[in-house]
Amino acid sequence: MDNVDRNILYHLQHNARLSRTELGKLVNLSQPAVTERVHRMEEQGVIKEYRTIISPEKIGKHAAAFMLFHTKNCLAFLDFCRSSPEVAECYRISGDHNYLLKVIADSTQDLEEFGNLCDSYGNYTILIVMSSAFDHKDLIPDHEEENLLSE
Repeated sequence: MDNVDRNILYHLQHNARLSRTELGKLVNLSQPAVTERVHRMEEQGVIKEYRTIISPEKIGKHAAAFMLFHTKNCLAFLDFCRSSPEVAECYRISGDHNYLLKVIADSTQDLEEFGNLCDSYGNYTILIVMSSAFDHKDLIPDHEEENLLSE
């Protein structure tokens, strides 16, 4: 991956709906050249997918939490997580706990009820999110884009 690819990724992470023509203007390439590069990065798995980020609060999801979970029955627990709409993310981790979940629900009462459903799978600690300073960071930061343009 060269600097042109990284510059393309920089712009797509900010707006994946950019047309290939607009993207070409931003990275100083023709539309066919940009299309070829984007297609190659998709095939290589550098670009995994395109998504719409939905505001949980705008759809009635006012409570978020992280759960540190320890289970001895990993397969059953993972099946439970996959089938639970409250589980937004699930990571296998090291340490005293073996999973970290991001759980999103309508209310803290719903988080509590979800925790009750988890009781049969093991032990956990629920960390309720009070606020978020930011919810994600770009993998290619703004200052890197300046460097890419100057090369």
